[in-house]
Amino acid sequence: MAEVTVFSLFTDFDINLFKAGKHYKLYEKLGSHIMTLNAVHGTYFAVWAPSAKQVSVVGDFNYWTEGEHLLNVRWDESGIWEGFIPNVGKGTSYKYKIQSHNNNIVTEKADPYARRFEHNPNTASIIWDDNYTWQDDKWMSNRKQNNALDAPYSVYEVHLGSWRKQIEDNRFLSYVELAEDLVNYVKEMNFTHVELMPIMEFPYDPSWGYQITGYFAPTSRFGYPEEFKLLVDKLHQNNIGIILDWVPSHFPEDAHGLGFFDVSCLYEHPDKRKGYHQDWKSLIFNYGRNEVKSFLISNAMFWLDQYHADGLRVDAVASMLFLDYSREEGAWEPNMYGGRENLEAIAFLKELNTAVYSNFPDVQTIAEESTAFPGVSKPVFLGGLGFGMKWMMGWMHDTLQYFKKEPIYRKHHQNDITFSMTYAFTENFMLPLSHDEVVYGKKSILGRMPGDEWQRFANLRVLYGYMFTHPGTKLLFQGAEFGQSEEWNFQSSLDWHLLQYKPHKGMQEYVKALNKVYKSEPALFEKQFSFEGFEWIDYGDAEHSVLVYIRKGNKPKDNLIIACNMTPVPLENYRIGLPKKGQLTEIFNSDDSSYFGTGDFKNQTLISQSKLWHSRKNSVEITIPPLGISILKYKS
Repeated sequence: MAEVTVFSLFTDFDINLFKAGKHYKLYEKLGSHIMTLNAVHGTYFAVWAPSAKQVSVVGDFNYWTEGEHLLNVRWDESGIWEGFIPNVGKGTSYKYKIQSHNNNIVTEKADPYARRFEHNPNTASIIWDDNYTWQDDKWMSNRKQNNALDAPYSVYEVHLGSWRKQIEDNRFLSYVELAEDLVNYVKEMNFTHVELMPIMEFPYDPSWGYQITGYFAPTSRFGYPEEFKLLVDKLHQNNIGIILDWVPSHFPEDAHGLGFFDVSCLYEHPDKRKGYHQDWKSLIFNYGRNEVKSFLISNAMFWLDQYHADGLRVDAVASMLFLDYSREEGAWEPNMYGGRENLEAIAFLKELNTAVYSNFPDVQTIAEESTAFPGVSKPVFLGGLGFGMKWMMGWMHDTLQYFKKEPIYRKHHQNDITFSMTYAFTENFMLPLSHDEVVYGKKSILGRMPGDEWQRFANLRVLYGYMFTHPGTKLLFQGAEFGQSEEWNFQSSLDWHLLQYKPHKGMQEYVKALNKVYKSEPALFEKQFSFEGFEWIDYGDAEHSVLVYIRKGNKPKDNLIIACNMTPVPLENYRIGLPKKGQLTEIFNSDDSSYFGTGDFKNQTLISQSKLWHSRKNSVEITIPPLGISILKYKS
């Protein structure tokens, strides 16, 4: 038997924190760590496997032979096995061979804390470290300002495997290539942030990354961990934030993953009613187990700490909050009070957000949450879950349903497009048009739009214009910015060739300009989560399908007046009430010819009249372009 030196990185305090569910930097202790012990180079290994009778490290260095390098179990009933193996270093592939007390069943598992994995379909962990030197000091020092709730926040959602491919070689772009191509594109398009669909290691491409097996490792599909750091660094150097999709809601049953790890329900809840997700055929974390909470919160901290992530978009929060989520009657058990809320998951989410904002007050956590659960984006000390923002799923559903309708019928559905304003300030909402809306037969966003080619693109422009002037932050999925025609296919590159055609190029220019307006006009972001930042002028003209409203900044001189026409009939000499008298100028018009609009329906300098309209003393006649939006501002 080969030598394994007794050694530990854990202090008694570490163990107490781990058992209490309060150790938020387990990645510094568990896993594999290259080090020198007594002048000998090697690697320290530590793994949590409390039901194990024996744990050995198998890998390239011992020809995958079980029992050659046996780890030592700690004496403190923590369930941690550990030891230092000499002359084993960076680049070595390995797994843990775990023999259980349960009928001596043996599992072979990847390291839950591994920093790198083999390229799929291989599944071994790889010993790794890097000495990457960050060059994003300027961004990090200003990050609080860039990530603030009163700052512009326009997010470009990206699936790295399909954003753009290297066509000649039929391969993914690497992290290094993306650090040039993606960064330059996002900067040109004026987005403030990129959100990456999960980049943690995952075995199955059709899961899009949402079935994770390597929670602490960037996927090897695109390169090395330090190359992913380069991508993050380049984004930051170009004043672009990065949000990572994070999945604490479930994990796959793959043999090398977390499931049945030490031949016990270690990470998953032992009760199938709480521990198995029927829709996704995956396992659900046991949020009531302290060591699992330490694992998950440490993982969130890891990406914020080690990879300088500026936020986490937490996936499938609704599935965590409710015990009856996607379950038939009788297939779930009420909580101790007889309710349907998952009290353990709720407590976990509160603890997660408290820990994140305590350690990284300049980041954001964003909940993908589709129910009416109260206080998702309210601070924990006020009784909320503590997220910074919540996806506005109701707005997305109602708005897309509205825009699918032929314009002639929209007058009967005015309430659908205005309803979001009745609850817009109950949470800090992000307005998403996400990947989930362009798959499984839903068509692309452009594909939903009715009418001939010109009308379809005009519909899309007024949809985006309404979205970017509606209270809340914004998110667009890749391809939506240039009017991708087909549904998203994770196996294919976006249809970049479409940009040779004027409608698609015009749409790209439009989104670029829309982002610029959003970023440069304080009225669109300073009070984006407050009722003080919005005021209707008129939402009742259903006959013309018109909306007119005011967006307000901290300074009255920054206020904007927005008029939307949801029909293909241009509205000239259309009178609107004004908050005060004065001169107005048009600062943005979606019908501009550079956006594939007509260019025929513009507003020059407008002078208010003392004529009562919309219950206001002053008013003015304006032109609202067909299927268009006009943004007006008082001349100072």
